[in-house]
Amino acid sequence: MPKFQLDILGCGSAKPNLQHLPSCQVINAREQLMMIDCGEGAQLQMMRQRVGFSRLRHIFISHLHGDHFLGLPGLISTLALQNITGSITIHTFADGARMLSDIIDYICRDRPFRLQFNIIKESGQVLYDDNALSITTIGLRHRVPAVGFIFREKNKIRHINPVACQAAGVPHYAMRALQQGHDYQAPDGTVIANHRLTTEPDPCRSYAYISDTRPSERVIEAINGIDWLYHEATYAQADRAKAHRHYHSTSAQAAEIARRANVKNLIIGHFSSRYANLAPLLTEARQIFPNTILANEGLTIDLNKDLPTLPSP
Repeated sequence: MPKFQLDILGCGSAKPNLQHLPSCQVINAREQLMMIDCGEGAQLQMMRQRVGFSRLRHIFISHLHGDHFLGLPGLISTLALQNITGSITIHTFADGARMLSDIIDYICRDRPFRLQFNIIKESGQVLYDDNALSITTIGLRHRVPAVGFIFREKNKIRHINPVACQAAGVPHYAMRALQQGHDYQAPDGTVIANHRLTTEPDPCRSYAYISDTRPSERVIEAINGIDWLYHEATYAQADRAKAHRHYHSTSAQAAEIARRANVKNLIIGHFSSRYANLAPLLTEARQIFPNTILANEGLTIDLNKDLPTLPSP
């Protein structure tokens, strides 16, 4: 099964504390690494979690608050010192591209790789698209322009049935066509239907990263049926007035969004430093959406699998 993995490098909010680092995640999509947000300490956490620098090719910045991008200058400098080659694309708003370009050029002008910027313009924008994966934006409700990111795998190849293929005398060169869904035509002209020689492909999976935002109907619509959802849960429900005032969500609100959007699995994060104990936030979320877990630095999730069905608290 092709790799589709999430590594959480940071899940704290703006005010630093000793429990959590600022926001940062890395998606491994078929051995291509894509970073989502880049808070301070991102590069050190990559080392701790043995997330290799050399395969990082795309960095997606959800919005221009410092806890979501201040790790970038140091990371880019380290990538240059590591003699990483090829190209690296930073997906950000136009203001971010101008600011980051100036900062990075000042501290690290000579780079062995091409650094390019892809400008985020709107909700529903396709930022990345290849034959295996697409990445689109979803507009959020925050104090500054902000987007979430939706990762969707595309159709996968069918699995060869080796016993059936051997019995039918299918040559090796015909296997790729079978994986792509074509029937096999034998030398004598006999056509063998594809379903007799292959089995169904692995299901396509999806992941949504919803960062700083008030609860949003637009988000619910955009992420309907998503396999894995990361949704910010900066505050406990007792602090919902503060959450609203600062354009954030509570753990209960994140869970309600997951429930209404019919997602399968929920990860909550972006925790306020005021909470030394996060268990109450998890309890609040699980009362609404049982299949919820807490984000944490060092957590690795195989997005090809679901959480076991958890009972309501």
